Amino acid sequence: MSSMSNFTVLSAGILSLLQDRGRFGQSELGLTNGGPVDAYSADIANALLDNDSNATLIECSVGGLQLQANCASYIAITGAELSVSINGQDAPMWTTLAISAGDIIELGMVTAGLRAYVAVAQGFNVQPQFTSTATVLREKVGGLNGDKLQAGDTLAVTSVSSCMKRSLATEHRRKFNNTLTLRLIEGYQAKQFIATERQRFYLHPYTVTPQSDRMGYKLKGSAIQCQQQSLLSEGICYGAVQIPPDGQPIVLLNDRQTLGGYPKIGSVLSLDCALLAQASPGTQVYFTPISIEQAHNALCLADVYFKSITQQWTLS
Repeated sequence: MSSMSNFTVLSAGILSLLQDRGRFGQSELGLTNGGPVDAYSADIANALLDNDSNATLIECSVGGLQLQANCASYIAITGAELSVSINGQDAPMWTTLAISAGDIIELGMVTAGLRAYVAVAQGFNVQPQFTSTATVLREKVGGLNGDKLQAGDTLAVTSVSSCMKRSLATEHRRKFNNTLTLRLIEGYQAKQFIATERQRFYLHPYTVTPQSDRMGYKLKGSAIQCQQQSLLSEGICYGAVQIPPDGQPIVLLNDRQTLGGYPKIGSVLSLDCALLAQASPGTQVYFTPISIEQAHNALCLADVYFKSITQQWTLS
């Protein structure tokens, strides 16, 4: 039997947002997608609890989140490396964890990666806005009143008394590197960049700057010049790489604007966008071109990989 209850936010940490998989089909209203920037870690968190893949969870950036459970339930924490404790006792990540009423769940600060995901059995119960619970601060939609979590907030959950305990094998957990290679599918505007500028783009490393967030990652490196400085504004897809007048690439992520007029050399494969979103300033980035067919194959293989690892859970 289950019943409604809640978790209380004791400390929201640096930035904690409620997210489901995102808001789609609303671009004509000017609403962007939102959703977890590291979809793999979020999907694993929900899968560990047998949740629907669109169940609402918390994306905690940098760490510092503290919750108090007011009912029995189960949680799973994935993503960036950080310490996790329940009532002061260390607890593992990437594992189904039983929670009792009154338990205090605390996340430390990240030591690798940037964003951790906290899922609860059956998901946090949040009223969708425009078909989604994804919080986008700029648009003030989703989550609780379109805002980030704050101390004192209560998050409705369903009390759950039983759940199969699972753990993801270490080799399948998110890894963090100081150097990333991002696979890029060139778009129709790539021809606006002459051959030597495209070679410069692929041959030189770029560095993640502090001007990076859920909207986009600003990179710094060898400047790329475009024959055309600006274009008519048009819709922008997830992963699009804009080249503004200073020649420094910007990779646009989940909270990007829906329209833009800077030239775009192509789009980064979604799988690699999730890796970039976990990269801290100073991380070195390379781009490598791939075809649409290669991108399609990579996505199919990733789907097969996800299904295989979630069918071979290690029971805790």
